[in-house]
Amino acid sequence: MAVGVDRGRRPPVMADVAKEAGVSHQTVSRVLNDHPNVRTETRTRVLEAIDKLGYRRNLVARALVTKHSRTLGVVSFDTTLYGPASTVYGIEQAARAAGYFISIVSLKSIDKTGVRDALDYLADQGVDGIVVVAPQRSAAQALADLPLDIPVVAVEGGEAGEVPVVCVDQVEGGRLATQHLLDLGHETVWHVRGPGDWLEAEGRVAGWRSALERAGREAPEPLAGDWSPRSGYEAGRSLASMAGVTAVFVANDQMALGVLRAFTEKGVRVPGQVSVVGFDDIPESAFFSPPLTTIRQDFGAVGRHSIGVLLRQIEAGGPQASGRLVVPPMFVPRVSTAGR
Repeated sequence: MAVGVDRGRRPPVMADVAKEAGVSHQTVSRVLNDHPNVRTETRTRVLEAIDKLGYRRNLVARALVTKHSRTLGVVSFDTTLYGPASTVYGIEQAARAAGYFISIVSLKSIDKTGVRDALDYLADQGVDGIVVVAPQRSAAQALADLPLDIPVVAVEGGEAGEVPVVCVDQVEGGRLATQHLLDLGHETVWHVRGPGDWLEAEGRVAGWRSALERAGREAPEPLAGDWSPRSGYEAGRSLASMAGVTAVFVANDQMALGVLRAFTEKGVRVPGQVSVVGFDDIPESAFFSPPLTTIRQDFGAVGRHSIGVLLRQIEAGGPQASGRLVVPPMFVPRVSTAGR
């Protein structure tokens, strides 16, 4: 027996209608859009479910058909990390410049159920399209098999598939950081990496390894971090106790701050004894002691491109797999690196 929605908890969404009617999410969408390829008995069952649950079908149908809500959805996760937060800000600024408002859903963790619920919620608000900020592999996988009937773009998001992807070239960023240190005459480069589930961390590791392999240099075992200054500090304490460490590529500036603090406490001079490169170019990195050489991500460009890809889908009348648009990183030299 189908179970109705507890209206005291939340208003019904499209997935609730699908469950009540015993049909797919996509079938409900077709009924709302008066699609001709729906059997009469199925259409009747969906409409009865809509009436029973009190689903606001007229508003949703009008928004889906006319595409005139001038509102875009953003799905992100609850974080204060500089990269994801700056990505959302860049998306919001680009959307406003294009004449759109933004409705944001922030998830505590990104999995298939959470992403599906967020997409349903935003679709029920009548948004014209959705940007999903998906820097973790679990988030990219959550998008892979979802039936999508509204334009969606993934930011970061791994390789392009059903959903087009806009991302910064993390591999090239890792390569640039490492090559800079090799060009300064360092024999090899140590690496403090980000968390394992993060696509950005994986890309930066791949770029670091690639530069070392091309130069015929040995790649030391990476030290694990979690993006926080504290994890960088712990990695820095370990590095300061090792012999032969002269160059370190740190996967984000906040961890690099911790590395610099640990080196200072251990009496390791930067860049006199060890050169350090970070990643992100956070606003504070120019004021570290010493000012940090780093790799800049252009979050404004990511926002503009993601909104551009989304609007092209909206103008075309529906979802389209349009590949992977890659934003190049930029090398920012300061004084935390020096030649051997």
